[in-house]
Amino acid sequence: MQNTDRKKDEEVLAEIYRNAQLALQSISNILPQVEDAEIRAELVSQHEEYEKISSKATQLSKDLGYEVKEPNPFKKMMMWGSIKINSLTDNSRSHIAEMMVQGTVMGITALKTSYRDMSESVNPEIRALCEEMIRTEESFEETWKSYL
Repeated sequence: MQNTDRKKDEEVLAEIYRNAQLALQSISNILPQVEDAEIRAELVSQHEEYEKISSKATQLSKDLGYEVKEPNPFKKMMMWGSIKINSLTDNSRSHIAEMMVQGTVMGITALKTSYRDMSESVNPEIRALCEEMIRTEESFEETWKSYL
């Protein structure tokens, strides 16, 4: 494998991992503010799905000898503050759903950009995981839209 292909594979895998980690962090940040049992259950279910994808990305990176880094701590801190402020002022079902739609749309956009930029020679396991993550995010987006 050429160095540029290896680098691109690693970048895509890092994007999948980063996306899953930010989603996990967002859900963990918002859960304490959520009183609605149905919304809590949906958040917990989605958290479990992101955990699975994060684990797959971690295992794949180990198998391929790649390094995936944790998301930027400053970005995580800013996200935490934003979620806390937004959910303290309004923790209604529709407001939580709106915040989650915004997050999934950002994730989908980043993942689709990475997917579009993949070369034909990208590792098939990485391609499949990226496709799985996009499908998962799109499914979650539809779920959250139903609460708006």
